[in-house]
Amino acid sequence: MTSSAAARNQHLDELRALMASHSPPIHALLIPSEDAHQSEYVSERDKRRQFISGFTGSAGNCHASYLVRILNSYTGLALITTKEALLWTDGRYFLQATNQLSDRWRLMRMGEDPPVEVWIADNLSAEAVIGIDSWCISVDSAQRYEQAFLKNNQTLFQLSSDLVDEVWKDRPPNDATPVIVHPVEFAGRSVAQKMKELREKLQHEKASGIIITALDEVAWLYNVRGNDVHYSPVVHSYAIVTLHGAFFYVDKRKVTTEVKNYMSESGIDIREYDMVQLDVSLLASGQLKGSAVNGSLHMEKDINVAEQSKIWIDSNSCCLALYSKLRPDQALMLQSPITLPKAVKNPMELTGLRKAHIRDGAAVVQYLAWLDNQVS
Repeated sequence: MTSSAAARNQHLDELRALMASHSPPIHALLIPSEDAHQSEYVSERDKRRQFISGFTGSAGNCHASYLVRILNSYTGLALITTKEALLWTDGRYFLQATNQLSDRWRLMRMGEDPPVEVWIADNLSAEAVIGIDSWCISVDSAQRYEQAFLKNNQTLFQLSSDLVDEVWKDRPPNDATPVIVHPVEFAGRSVAQKMKELREKLQHEKASGIIITALDEVAWLYNVRGNDVHYSPVVHSYAIVTLHGAFFYVDKRKVTTEVKNYMSESGIDIREYDMVQLDVSLLASGQLKGSAVNGSLHMEKDINVAEQSKIWIDSNSCCLALYSKLRPDQALMLQSPITLPKAVKNPMELTGLRKAHIRDGAAVVQYLAWLDNQVS
């Protein structure tokens, strides 16, 4: 046994001890691949499933389409019970997982073995408590699990902290990489244009606000970029947009003077990243206020909750932790209104795509020429 495998086995033992000492005791712990934004690719500090299992495949949820989300919602997931450690993944990763998992792990093959919620319902005892970090599971997935668990009166329990983090002693720190403004000459559309269309959709659906959790959607809406995830130009952040205001939740260490001025000019209030849950509660009660000026509307104006009572969320990307701050009858669960506009590229974006394709093609040709020279 390698030292890394021995360390992971020790982490399993420590995790089970935490599960047993928890109140209430946790009979099984779900460890998804995703982060608090349901991202397919996550930062190093959010690779909890990889840390505990040793399996490095991505196999996470994908925001490309509804169908892909459903297909991938069973993959890249670890389950720790009092006696077993199981990993679900799809056919792309069967060989890799077999090579990377220790003998204390059992590989569950998507398409051959039952989905995790079915396995739990059929194999764990009645009234078992299944723990989950409610930041790392979507509303859709949570509701699907809860429905399956009704069979044996099992409970999906929202943990106040992630138990994996407690045994991950050398977990990478939060990097304070700066937020970058994405100029309108590359974006093709200003924040003001995007916000106007978004608010028109809110009014059409009689919603007082929307909670945006997907990193690519926040980046697109506010025309910002970042380096928080390798090879993905996103910044860890949330957005809340109401009929009267807009909020950007981010680690303020990442906010430069340029970004601060840009957000102020755009009528966007910058809040600390960890304030989003509190502000969702305020949004739900119609008390969310800000200090920035948005056009002719001041954000300190109260939201008319009587007329616009719904809060829009995309249940495929919104996490359970934020959804839990809303009344069940208050959540307007529809596909994000940003998904389609973001997919339809404007002329400026198409020009950028073509230029990037030329550069990518040149890089590939250079590599192939180098390879040909090496072989010959």
